[in-house]
Amino acid sequence: MIAGIPLVPVILLDIIGSAANIVFAFLAWRYARSLSRRQPGNFVWGYLFYVTFAIAAFTISRAVGHLVKQFLLIAGQGEIWAEISPYSGGFNTLFMISVAAVMIFYHKGVQAYQALEHEAGKLKNANRDLAAVAAQLRDLNQTLEQKVEERTEELSQSEKKFRHLFSASKDMVFFSDADNRIVDMNDSGFEMLGYCREEESVLQLADILSDPDDRDAFTKRLFQDGYIKDLNVDLARRDGKVVSVLLSATAIIGEGGEILGSEVIAKDLTRVKIMMEQLAASEKMASVGQMAAGVAHEINTPLGIILGYSQLLMDDVQEGSDAYQSLQVIERQTKASRKIVADLLKFSRQSGSTREEIDLNEILADVVAVTEHTLGLSHIAVHRQFADSLPRIDGDPEKLRQVFVNLVNNAHHAMLEQGGGELLLRTRIENDDVVVEIRDSGQGIPEKHLAKIFEPFFTTKPVGQGTGLGLSVSYGIIHEHGGTIGVESPVNDQQQGMLPGTLFRVRLPASGSGHRQIADMYGATT
Repeated sequence: MIAGIPLVPVILLDIIGSAANIVFAFLAWRYARSLSRRQPGNFVWGYLFYVTFAIAAFTISRAVGHLVKQFLLIAGQGEIWAEISPYSGGFNTLFMISVAAVMIFYHKGVQAYQALEHEAGKLKNANRDLAAVAAQLRDLNQTLEQKVEERTEELSQSEKKFRHLFSASKDMVFFSDADNRIVDMNDSGFEMLGYCREEESVLQLADILSDPDDRDAFTKRLFQDGYIKDLNVDLARRDGKVVSVLLSATAIIGEGGEILGSEVIAKDLTRVKIMMEQLAASEKMASVGQMAAGVAHEINTPLGIILGYSQLLMDDVQEGSDAYQSLQVIERQTKASRKIVADLLKFSRQSGSTREEIDLNEILADVVAVTEHTLGLSHIAVHRQFADSLPRIDGDPEKLRQVFVNLVNNAHHAMLEQGGGELLLRTRIENDDVVVEIRDSGQGIPEKHLAKIFEPFFTTKPVGQGTGLGLSVSYGIIHEHGGTIGVESPVNDQQQGMLPGTLFRVRLPASGSGHRQIADMYGATT
């Protein structure tokens, strides 16, 4: 008791408060430990755990000191408390400093926590990116083989298309390297030039572009522009002949911009040139026909007078005399001149013409019957391939018979020098046209003559054996019938093992299909 006031309530309250401090400090520390265990990565719960631990240690130290003090004083052992109180105060001071240290370095811990969180976020994002990349790699790895197969199949199909286009093209296609050596060429190119594929490895561009000017033009334009479009050049065949082509090329450029070679396409213009020459000849023949009609009429009358007077004089001159023989020469030459005039009139279509429906098979059979004996004497075998149920045509049978006799006689003459051969007469139907083909196994027509054979007075026969009007007259007759006549020499297909020779192809409109064409030609109305 102090100054009459009892100390029991104070002591009791101190004991109870100290015990309560110990209990509550322990519960706070236990709860903080539970939170930190649930979320070990949470900095706040970890920090709270250490704070409650330091406070609990400080509270226990202080509360135990109070309890020991009260119990020793109650027991009358104050001297013992006097000895241990400095130690109790030291422990209290130590634990208080621990609490203060934890509280003071809180903001440092927060900064460290934030830095760790930032790094953890970066690692988390990196892990997420790595996971996404891993998933992509996994998908790519799973589909890589399929994609490779699909791409390989696409490349294979593309290569097949290119190879088919390269091989099946009827134009020449070839590739050359930087040294102008031909490294690959399609079959059409070898056929056009007359080379075989085994010679491809030694074939140079200079071998086929034999003209230096053409080579210079090819090289210059390829290096300047990187391509060539529609360059008209002549290519040299192996046999020395020349093939006129329209050439297009593209340079193959390397990564450094250097020219590694070229890709070239060449289109054969030989037949186009022949057709153009024949068209020009056709236009010229139309003019010649008009001129021939006028000339024939002008000289026909004086020829008749000369023939009549020469025949009258022959009646007054003794046979066998020199004068009689001279008059015979005049008569013979006058008759020959009148025949030429008659041919000119036929060529110019000024002579009369009849029209009826005719069967070309029958016309050709008549022609064979007339000429077969003579052909047989020359060891020429005649083959007939007449189409069944051939449509009839509208025309003049005598004039058409004259055309086919002329064509057969020309074929006969072409095979005389070689001592015989084969003659093929064939008919067929094509669209609305009846086609007649007369083909021989002769030596063929020289290329330089192909564009001239239908010109009036053009002949390769010796003087006195032909006037050069046979094919011109035939051309006029076929044109009068609304048809066409063409020639192919040498012939490409090997029919029944025949030699190339020459083929004349006559195309006439079937009955009914050519009426309007013929009527328009003569200005008639239908």
